[in-house]
Formats: sequence, C-alpha cells, structure tokens
Amino acid sequence: MDPNAFSGLDEKDSKEMMKMIEDMQMRDSLKMYNRLVERCFGNCVDSFRRKNLDSTEERCVTKCTEKFLKHSARVSVRFAELSAVTGGEPAMQQMASKP
Repeated sequence: MDPNAFSGLDEKDSKEMMKMIEDMQMRDSLKMYNRLVERCFGNCVDSFRRKNLDSTEERCVTKCTEKFLKHSARVSVRFAELSAVTGGEPAMQQMASKP
C-alpha cells in the first residue's frame, strides 16, 4: 500500500494504519494457506497407515496446490483490474453493483 495514501493523517495515525493493514494482510495470507492445506489434504489424502504420502496422493496434493495458487493469483489480478477501471472504487462494490 502506498504510504502517501494517508497523507491527511498525522505520522502516528499513519503508522498505526499501516500496521493495521500489514496485520490484515498477514492474517489473510494465513487464512489462504489454511484453506489450501484443508482442501488439498481433504481431497487427496486417503490413508493414515503410512507416515509418508504415496505417489498418487503426492501428485494430487501438488496439482491441487498449483490449481489453488493459480486461482488465487487470478482473483487478485482481476480485483486489481477492476480497481484500476473504477478509479480506486473498491472492487467488491463494483462487482456487487453488476446485475
């Protein structure tokens, strides 16, 4: 995020806002990672009789992870595109207003 976005705030408030945004971004990253693990583990791991994944499970986890990360990246790009088109209007509002 651009630090100049908070130019109307004093330095203390600006630093607080940046810290809150960084915390939110960290939380979102952890949530995404947890969803990835839950989804791919649930879909791919069938047996708990071994301490290692077999080759089929490992391939499944790899494909699932790649697909999840590509999807997440595409969603991020799409939100950035919408934000650029709307001149900074939040992308969620733009999407919600479409029929």
